[in-house]
Amino acid sequence: MLLRIVHHTRYRYQTPVLLAQHLAHLRPLEWQGQQVLEHHLSVSPEPSQLQQGLDAFGNWRCFFALQSAHKTLDVGADSLVQTRPPAPLPDSPPWEAVCEGFRYHAGARYLPASEFLFASPYVPRDEAFAAFARPVFTPGRPLLEACEALCSKIHTDLKYETASTEVNTPALEALAQGKGVCQDFAHIMIGCLRSLGLAARYVSGYLLTQPPPGQPRLIGADASHAWVSVWCDDAWHDFDPTNDRCGSPSPGEDYVTLTLGRDFGDVSPLRGVIQGGGAHLLQVDVTVAPPGEYPDQDLVPPA
Repeated sequence: MLLRIVHHTRYRYQTPVLLAQHLAHLRPLEWQGQQVLEHHLSVSPEPSQLQQGLDAFGNWRCFFALQSAHKTLDVGADSLVQTRPPAPLPDSPPWEAVCEGFRYHAGARYLPASEFLFASPYVPRDEAFAAFARPVFTPGRPLLEACEALCSKIHTDLKYETASTEVNTPALEALAQGKGVCQDFAHIMIGCLRSLGLAARYVSGYLLTQPPPGQPRLIGADASHAWVSVWCDDAWHDFDPTNDRCGSPSPGEDYVTLTLGRDFGDVSPLRGVIQGGGAHLLQVDVTVAPPGEYPDQDLVPPA
């Protein structure tokens, strides 16, 4: 599937920002599930310094610095990505056997996936997560079958509710209140898996959404999405508890993978440190659509 993703971020500051340094994760990944055909990043005002490269998880990141006073910041990313249909989940060993494979013993080979076994700033290992997962992680159940059941359990037992949490809401709090957004659902599933001794990572990206029948696509009305990857048999397999979908290597060809990390803190689309600015207003507009469905107009909202 050929998809175009336009992600625009605008900050409006109450008073001028004198100096600023920002880090952006806005270029999709190149991997077996997708190919980036085009990518353009624009920053206004023009930065005095801009560097691009890979981070520790293999994500594309862009550092840029602004050294002149400004009251607005516009960052736009325009990407054209070819995705591939995923395969169904393969057969897998019992989940306990996969846990045992991560146990340390003399002479054991190093598994990069083991870096995703441990607690991270947004996702602790906690008995509450393990207790939530145990009803579907029954003894001897194949790992990927159990993960699919956990994905469905989160989708069914928790309520998706916009603005029910903040970006920094702890995953345990979201689990306790029984509601959240895609970021919370992904953090909860990761917490459940890690608390059982399994390796899971956070995936940030985009999902193609369809407008209501008979209505035009609303430019800028989409949003970033988040789901989960689980390690099994030397491969990662993806699960989206928000939509109860799964597949290998992604939940579907209508998904675009942007970044991978331990949790949201590793892959925030845009973050920075500024001097000045006072209060600010943030506007984020995202559009995900086949290239032919974009109107012949400027996709960056007017100032």
